[in-house]
Amino acid sequence: MADHFRVFATCDIGEALDILRKRGYKLEVYPDPKAPPKALILEKLRTGIDGLITTLRDQIDAEVFEAGKGTLKVVAQFAVGFDNINRADANRYKIPFTNTADVLTEATAEFAFFMMGSLARKLWPAEHLTRDNKWGFWHPYLPFLGDEVTGKTIAIIGTGRIGLAMIKKCAGFDMNILCYDPAYQNHQYVSAIQETMDLRHARGIQKEKTWIKYVSLEEALSQADFVSVHVPLIREGESDTPTFHLFNERTLRSMKPSAFLVNTSRGPVIDEAALAMALKENWIGGAALDVYEKEPLPADSPLRDPAITDRCRLFPHFASAAKITRLSPDPDKGMAGRCVQGLIDVLEVNYGGDIKKMPYVVNKEVF
Repeated sequence: MADHFRVFATCDIGEALDILRKRGYKLEVYPDPKAPPKALILEKLRTGIDGLITTLRDQIDAEVFEAGKGTLKVVAQFAVGFDNINRADANRYKIPFTNTADVLTEATAEFAFFMMGSLARKLWPAEHLTRDNKWGFWHPYLPFLGDEVTGKTIAIIGTGRIGLAMIKKCAGFDMNILCYDPAYQNHQYVSAIQETMDLRHARGIQKEKTWIKYVSLEEALSQADFVSVHVPLIREGESDTPTFHLFNERTLRSMKPSAFLVNTSRGPVIDEAALAMALKENWIGGAALDVYEKEPLPADSPLRDPAITDRCRLFPHFASAAKITRLSPDPDKGMAGRCVQGLIDVLEVNYGGDIKKMPYVVNKEVF
């Protein structure tokens, strides 16, 4: 019975939690905006928690599963990523965990595009110039000029859901698109985009012909004016195509000196020390980041160097931070709704109790 289920949420995810309350769940929500100490999560689990709602801030491993042994039935992650959850430990304890894939696709791609535009058109230094009352004249090219996005060439690194959504947006700005994916190439989607580009040109909607194609990483980086990263974090030994520090001294040096790098995927995909050096020594034109190797971004991070401030935009893991995407209780629209539905599916034994059929469970392999 639902009224017997006890759930602990490590953060408030809004009105979607009312769905659980209305079903009679005994729900406790950690009230502080900061993440709860791991010791508190362990303490709660030892009291007999059935479901745990977590975020990327919570380290979920064998210690957690051991504390919940005998009662914990599901971990529902309020995120697409689950780097914080030890999959092997979850499988060993046979605890399914869920995520919120798909619902933040458009919001993340949209934000990546906005980051690119903000970086290229120098919106941050331009606003500071105005707010600091340093704008004292108009001149055709002083104190600085930005770079147009329209008509430029972008490399999309990773053509999963978010990468494809980014492609769609770039095509609308008459950009040429280089695609690279180490694991899977969606040629059908790329062909459809090319057909759309050709039709726009034929009907006079865009003046110049544009193109899209899959290329090697080396070709993508060497030719692109913008590089937008959309790959999952895969460490050495986890796959034949690891992405950890995919952007390092070698790959950063292979980019055009005028190129801009945008990352909304996972922080460790970029070697931040190498990136700071690349910006300081002008290997590349600029970078905009929404994710970091360590979050929150440490005070002593080389990315905070004042010498690169004008070319390095830093955002607080903000790409999915839109009202509907984050908090809608509808599982087809919001992370909150999908998180709660994933938890309900497991606890209330939906899909005939077959975890492999539950759409939001990640570690189906153990079941």
